[in-house]
Amino acid sequence: MWFLYALTWVSMLIQVLFITLSVAAGLYYLAEVVEEFTTTTGKIIKYLIVGSTVVYVGFLLFEDLPLSLIVLGLITNGVYILVLKTFPYIEITQPAFVAAIALIFVNHYLAFGYFSQVWHPFSEVLAFFTICLWLVPFAFFVSLSANENVLPTVSERQPTQSDESDVVSNYFKKKSSKIGLLSFFKYTQDTLLPQRTKKAF
Repeated sequence: MWFLYALTWVSMLIQVLFITLSVAAGLYYLAEVVEEFTTTTGKIIKYLIVGSTVVYVGFLLFEDLPLSLIVLGLITNGVYILVLKTFPYIEITQPAFVAAIALIFVNHYLAFGYFSQVWHPFSEVLAFFTICLWLVPFAFFVSLSANENVLPTVSERQPTQSDESDVVSNYFKKKSSKIGLLSFFKYTQDTLLPQRTKKAF
């Protein structure tokens, strides 16, 4: 009896490892696709925001969710649109991005408060969280590294301090510190996985 019980724990550990590797590989692939097709990614995020707004309007018309939860969700989608205006250039310190992060936490707090008081099936709760609270922030999270490989333009928002007319030098100075999902995965790959060296004949 105890042997089978021990095997269940071993199999659960193996399954968690496989799921973690699959999610990491999927995120790496998504980050690569986002860097390759930034314009299409911006359009997809815009459609996700519009779809989430339509869902909130559907909640307003057909369900009896609290009005504060729905209105705050609509305001959050408006802030997402402001963040999307500078896409793929997303600066973590810009006010719209900071407001979006704060609203994500407030939305989760209100949603957890409501669903802990009013019983709904787990599938409905998961649907609300997935479509209304997680989909758009996840799309922004995956696309944080999209601006690392975009060519410099004169229309970039904030040139660096030195020579503002030299677009290319300012671009490489600003892009020297890469912050993003793809950079994190590449750093992890370089530090954790052994590198193969090719033999010179």
